Amino acid sequence: MMTSRTTIFDLQKRKRQGKKIAMVTAYDATFARIVEEAGLDVMLVGDSLGVVVQGKEDTLSVTMEEMLYHTRIVASAAKKSLVIADMPFLSYQGTIEDAVCNAGRFLQVGAAAVKLEGSIVVLDRITAMVEFGIPVMAHIGMTPQSVHQLGGYRVQAKAQSGVERLIEDGKAVEAAGAFAVVLEAVTAEAAKEVTAAVSIPTIGIGAGSACDGQVLVLYDLLGLFDVFVPKFVKQYAHLKTASVKALRQFRRDVETGKFPSSRESYD
Repeated sequence: MMTSRTTIFDLQKRKRQGKKIAMVTAYDATFARIVEEAGLDVMLVGDSLGVVVQGKEDTLSVTMEEMLYHTRIVASAAKKSLVIADMPFLSYQGTIEDAVCNAGRFLQVGAAAVKLEGSIVVLDRITAMVEFGIPVMAHIGMTPQSVHQLGGYRVQAKAQSGVERLIEDGKAVEAAGAFAVVLEAVTAEAAKEVTAAVSIPTIGIGAGSACDGQVLVLYDLLGLFDVFVPKFVKQYAHLKTASVKALRQFRRDVETGKFPSSRESYD
């Protein structure tokens, strides 16, 4: 169990010590408390909420105000875990000044760091944010906010040229000041080479076992979201099935008069 709040330096220390980092998404206070009770080091308030909470096809419509709301309630519940907030589409693609301001708003509502997608085109934003005291986690490989440009959710860095480019991207975001980097949907060998090439932690999602840590969407991990289950997801529970069963039993008990019984009624 954690005894003090996790920091970005704790994650970097884990890489040096060869200790893996476990990270999941969280979108509300109840799940934030559950995740923390389970002893996980890091929570990401992911823009994946656009898909698993809002029911959209992608993350592109998630707004700053929505991300700030979910970050605030997760951060208020998390007492020990490091809380990182995803910067949504168009919150950092404008001017550097706007990007820094938007990143700072996440720290104001309780996040300890932000995450943004991209490599070369966001290096100046990463540098500026870090200079203003805002820790940044980078995200390269398959970047969901660029889904249309990439032609869909496709595995990246299959060819050697792609591996070399991914290594360059990893080194570039590290040089810009990122404290860690997410590698999404890349070949296991590419992720292994990037992990060896950078001194900051790599967090994989669909990137094999060589990364310094792993992240999954909470609703995927718990079997709550089954509209689409990617190859890289392992369902550690099947809470949708359990929930449907419980709700059906509740409906039957109400219809037959079994609920509420005297036990659930006041005298």
